[in-house]
Amino acid sequence: MKSKTLALLTGCALFSVSCSISKSYDIIPKSGTETGGTAKFTQNGNEVVLDLEVTKLTPGIHAVHIHEKGDCSAPDAASAGGHWNPGSQNHGKWGENQFHMGDIGNLVADKDGKAKLTFKTDKWCLDCVEESKNIIGKGLIIHADKDDFQTQPTGNAGGRVGCIEIK
Repeated sequence: MKSKTLALLTGCALFSVSCSISKSYDIIPKSGTETGGTAKFTQNGNEVVLDLEVTKLTPGIHAVHIHEKGDCSAPDAASAGGHWNPGSQNHGKWGENQFHMGDIGNLVADKDGKAKLTFKTDKWCLDCVEESKNIIGKGLIIHADKDDFQTQPTGNAGGRVGCIEIK
């Protein structure tokens, strides 16, 4: 019983009292780029909010996905594996028909290479016991190109220019 109580405390659900968990990370540049910035994940109750601020991108549209492994060790971030897809769904646009749990979408970098994205969902959690929702141990990848929301299984998003190990 002790381990179950600890899991409930970690998940902020003891006696239906909600709490806030927040984790911030620096973006690791990949594929010879200088991509930088930060990602902050905050869980309040059942909702997780991702606040992403990226710098030194090429101007234009870039895909953002959660990948299956929190491993940014490879120079091109291939060590993060493919998109996180615990439900074995087709790649697509979040909330429309089928989509991977890691299909966040696109962000737009301005002429100075800066981009911001805020993403909210109740389909993720931080360090909870539900493996199909838990993003701890996963990787966040910023891609060189936009997500077309159709090409399987990647959205034709191009190389990986930024990586975060979600710990």
